[in-house]
This record gives sequence, structure tokens and C-alpha cells, in this order.
Amino acid sequence: MIPPDTMPVPQDPDELFDIVDANGRAKGLAKRRADVHRDGDWHRAVHVWIMGHDETGGPFLLFQRRAAGKDTAPLRLDATVGGHLRAGETVAEALREIDEEIGIEPDLDRLRFAGTRRAVVDRPPDVRDFEIQDVYLLPDGRPLAEYRPLAVELAELVRIPMPPLLALLSGERDAAPALILDSATREIREGAIHTSEFKPTIDNYFYRVAVAAHNALRGDRYIAI
Repeated sequence: MIPPDTMPVPQDPDELFDIVDANGRAKGLAKRRADVHRDGDWHRAVHVWIMGHDETGGPFLLFQRRAAGKDTAPLRLDATVGGHLRAGETVAEALREIDEEIGIEPDLDRLRFAGTRRAVVDRPPDVRDFEIQDVYLLPDGRPLAEYRPLAVELAELVRIPMPPLLALLSGERDAAPALILDSATREIREGAIHTSEFKPTIDNYFYRVAVAAHNALRGDRYIAI
């Protein structure tokens, strides 16, 4: 048995982040993760969204369900891969999160930059999370069974077909079918996803990403979130 004090945890409260201003300019100061999320300091993050065509040729977008122990939005659906930039780290270096979180080594040459987003979770005194996120789309159609998600970071990987996903996020339907990989058991099951399961946002982020992914998968040259 692994001793309790060496068990992996969803996040390290002592991990250092570089503090930036609202335009992403470095302030020359690094702070602990716990303090950054307490004080509402702007900091950098990266999101990678995996999209592709499934075994039948249908387009999909892949979400993660955040682990129960996450300090923000536990058990909510979020970007396929998301990670903070550690102090002194570049976006390229932060892409390590892909292998760490979901256990694959994709072709990073296929990454498509979709834009920069400012995301705010402001629930004082518990959480004040102010992030500047660089957002990428990554085409990868491998079967869901090939992923090795890290259970301490995410509870599930959830693959949602694009047409019902767009209809769900636009308010045209109440649920969307999904194929779900359980991170702990590695079992795959069919399920249904509802809008209440997504991480709360104030900018319709998931719908914007789904539209960008839909356009990218049909071959559009220009995309943006």
C-alpha cells in the first residue's frame, strides 16, 4: 500500500505560477498556486481540445470530467487537457500535460491555435481563479480505448458526437449521447450528457470551441474561439 503522505493529489498547492497582468505581461513575481487562487492573480494556462472523426467517420469533440478532488469545478466537463504554466515555463513546455493527463503522445505538429481566452472564477473567499488561456485544437481520431487518463486528475474522458453536441450547447436539445471512458476502471460505456455537467462559464466557451472544432474538421482554413 502507498503511504498516505505519498499518494498522488490532483494539484500541488505549493506549485509556483508566474503572475501576469490582464494582458498577459509578466510582473516578475511567482506565487504559490494556493495563494494565486486565493488572491485572484492573473496567471497563464493552456487548453488542448482533441477533435476528430470516429470509427464511422462522424465528427466528435473530446472532453474530460474533472476529478472529484480538483480545487475548482470538480466533476464538471472541461477541455480535453488543461494545465497551468509553472513558473518560468513556456506554452510549448506546458504541453507536457497531454501525456501526463491522458496518456498519449500525439503529433503536436497538428496543433491549431484557436485563440487566447480570459477565464474568471470569482467566488471569494474560497476561489478567485483568473486565467489567461492559450487554446489549441488537436485532430486525433484514435479509439477511446487507447487513452490512459490519469485518474487523480480526471474522472472520465467523454467523447460527444459533434451534431448533437452543437445542438445541446446551443439550447436546441436537452441531452447528447456520449461514449465515456472511466479513468479508474478503464471501462467504456454509452451515456448521455446534459448542460448542467459542463464547467460553468460566462462566455459560452464550450459552444464556441465546438463551433471552431466543427469548422476545422470540415476543412476551414480560419478558426477562432
